[in-house]
Amino acid sequence: MKKSYAPKQKALIALAAIRGEQISKLASAYQIHPTQIGLWKKTLEQEAEKLFTDKRKKDNYSKDRIIEELYKNIGKREIEISWLKKKFNIELPSEVGFD
Repeated sequence: MKKSYAPKQKALIALAAIRGEQISKLASAYQIHPTQIGLWKKTLEQEAEKLFTDKRKKDNYSKDRIIEELYKNIGKREIEISWLKKKFNIELPSEVGFD
């Protein structure tokens, strides 16, 4: 039966490997394949930097990305609407807002 580990447990095992405990000993103690512990260790080493990044910058970056994507979608819709108007020779009233 395959045992699953919570993220906190994985992090603790990976930290033990980083501290220098032998992966083979950790593997026997937790009944995990050594390769899996090596992957957790590698993931922790690669992702640890993200724990110390400024979350305010990250939030602003994601907001800017969302706004950029929305403007892109608006432009695309405007092009589609103008194409449909041209194709079907449709005149919309000015109060609809699709000028």
